[in-house]
Amino acid sequence: MTTKTDFKQSLDAYQAKRGRFRIVDVPDTQYLMINGHGDPNTSPAFAEAVGALYPVAYKLKFASKRDLGRDYVVMPLEGLWWAGDMDSFTTSRDKSRWDWTLMIMVPDWIDRRMFAAAVEQAGAGNHPARLGDVRLESLSEGRCVQTLHVGSFDDEADVLARMHHEFIPDNGLRMAGTHHEIYLSDFRKAAPEKLRTILRQPVDTALGTERRTGQNRRR
Repeated sequence: MTTKTDFKQSLDAYQAKRGRFRIVDVPDTQYLMINGHGDPNTSPAFAEAVGALYPVAYKLKFASKRDLGRDYVVMPLEGLWWAGDMDSFTTSRDKSRWDWTLMIMVPDWIDRRMFAAAVEQAGAGNHPARLGDVRLESLSEGRCVQTLHVGSFDDEADVLARMHHEFIPDNGLRMAGTHHEIYLSDFRKAAPEKLRTILRQPVDTALGTERRTGQNRRR
């Protein structure tokens, strides 16, 4: 019997606890990706993006098990989120101004040949509207701060404020990348108060801290 790998359990980057901020070094990770803009609750592009990612993800899983003897659990949906004015994301929550990249992690043994075949197979039947926009790409995040949020997406603001304005600077860090969410719950089915979401922020050493550290080493 083929052993089925669940990367949510085996990869440290997918571990987070509610009420605790954690610094984690995230390795380069391969994803199916698709870009979009606008309110995820009302934008047709958002639903179409989800509808394009999952068929490809499942075709890859089946091909991996069949052709390589390597089975795995299809990973949850993830998203990178940003806006020209980040207050529209973290404070005012003006969702109409949001940009996003939706993603599903795939193992590093999935290559471009397998990806191309999966896209072709996914389009053979009921062709997803945005299938042609799906790409296979590696994301390099490096050092990140993350925590587990339980509850509605609209209740994230207080957690993000503490992460951005307290934990990150208090640990000599600064934000250095795009806000990242990992949806451990299926938000199409779960009640808002039960949603489990990993909130991740890539970081770097704060300006000035590196210089002070270097001076200390020379003393």
